[in-house]
Amino acid sequence: MCGIAGLLHRGRGGDIGKEMTAMLQSLKHRGPDSTGYALYGETKGANRYVMRFKVAEQDDLRHGFKIREQINERRAEVDHRLRHLNVKPAEAKEATDYAFKYVFEYSGELKKLVDNLEEIEGVELLSIGNALELVKDLGDAKTVSDQYKLKAFHGTHALGHTRMATESDVDIRSAHPYWAYPFNDVSVVHNGQLTNYWNNRRELERRGSRFMSNCDSELIAVYLADRMNQGDTLEDAMRRSIEELDGVFTYLVATSDSLGMAKDTMAAKPMVLYEGKELVALASEEVAIRSIFPDEIETFDPYEGDVRVWQN
Repeated sequence: MCGIAGLLHRGRGGDIGKEMTAMLQSLKHRGPDSTGYALYGETKGANRYVMRFKVAEQDDLRHGFKIREQINERRAEVDHRLRHLNVKPAEAKEATDYAFKYVFEYSGELKKLVDNLEEIEGVELLSIGNALELVKDLGDAKTVSDQYKLKAFHGTHALGHTRMATESDVDIRSAHPYWAYPFNDVSVVHNGQLTNYWNNRRELERRGSRFMSNCDSELIAVYLADRMNQGDTLEDAMRRSIEELDGVFTYLVATSDSLGMAKDTMAAKPMVLYEGKELVALASEEVAIRSIFPDEIETFDPYEGDVRVWQN
């Protein structure tokens, strides 16, 4: 089931947190277990990053004092390792009792930083990017948006996902979107299933890629980022994915300045598209697009094997 959505403001910013919340809330019936956002704000600069991470799950808080002590220890270890890598957060915010946002300057290799932090037991990096902020948690869109104060988020484009858990746990790690670890600013949301997931994952792992989950959506993100790292454009990488990724799928991908959509050659998974002069919006159902438009609009369904990319 699940629901996916994307939007992009052409040449300007918009209230993407508020808009994506409305779109995802309209898709709540497709996946009430968790909701995720990949939000793209103003680019921070080549060496300035924003990091979203968590140090516990929502359900862990029922353990009271013990888990809060662990949360403090894990965050302290993150701070220690950042200082060791000559990183000093310019801004550190507590998003929830167990999730945090840091903004900092770093001129070293991003993979070295990511690998160092991921060694800390109980710490999960959700994203590190110059523009990307990835937020996901349990509950519907309104619940997550209110919890993380996302309606005030102003940016250029965004992806969103509502999840119905069918094959894995109901937790933040299993929620979407997925960041293309450790590539900068690449994220994916996906509806469908890949049948050659493990073959592709093993090939990417042999070349040095690392995976944070067993979710096939993460594979799409890493696959595309890996192709772009080898010189492909985003559109070239997406067209190649239609040939090399087997299964039934529709996915949306975002980079720091682009939004893309791809459907497999059977086109069994739904996608509705609106393309205007100022805004592009896509979703699993038309009701999500109409939730952000007060006036009558024309939408259409992309064809099988269709690949499209828009620049902000």
